[in-house]
Amino acid sequence: MREAEKRLSASSLETVRTSVDAIRLEVARRIVTGEVEPGTPLDESGLAGEFGVSRTPVREALRQLASSGLVQQRPHRRTVVTKPSDKALSDMFDVMSYLEGLCAGLCAKVMPPAERKALEDLHTQMGALTRAGDSQGYAQANEYFHNAIYDGTQNAYLIEITFLTRMRLQPFRRAQFDTLGRLAASHTEHTEVVEAILRGDQRGAEEAMRAHIGLVEEAWHEFASDMPQDASATKLRHEP
Repeated sequence: MREAEKRLSASSLETVRTSVDAIRLEVARRIVTGEVEPGTPLDESGLAGEFGVSRTPVREALRQLASSGLVQQRPHRRTVVTKPSDKALSDMFDVMSYLEGLCAGLCAKVMPPAERKALEDLHTQMGALTRAGDSQGYAQANEYFHNAIYDGTQNAYLIEITFLTRMRLQPFRRAQFDTLGRLAASHTEHTEVVEAILRGDQRGAEEAMRAHIGLVEEAWHEFASDMPQDASATKLRHEP
């Protein structure tokens, strides 16, 4: 292959990779925000037209999303947004509570002083969002809050598996803010986590975080119980 052809081939491959990443990230965003509901079929042709690409990068993006558990690929090239059973959802929340509890406990032990201060400042800002009743702003800040605790562990592998588990649960975690009084309750629970981290109480931070995730699950069930049968796992609002 001549040099010009090699450069063209490499350029084309890079374009495909960029397209795959862009599609994967955008579809993932729609899923975790509830914009695309669990159980919704994903149309390859429609996505290809939307992104102005062939179906090849769309298929690869959906394959990668399937490997992360956000979508399921079924016979005859059908791909749908994952709709976990009640048991599967409960299992995921259980694992999430242990992972995030471990993260919080490690933060109490190893989180650098500058990151502790940043976490404290973020928590204070979230208090203002709570008082303002800004559920959308709080939901976004909540992601930053939990990410800060993951990063504070200084453990790359734990950060990775905790984040991936949270991605699977994110549509259901966001639903908690649709229950009455949940915003203020969430901030109060965060206070217990932050205070334990700041005083270096590893066990206290772990227990506070596990309790917090347990209450997030309870809030989801409360939200789901107020909805028509068979709709609870599919009808999630776009705005938290």
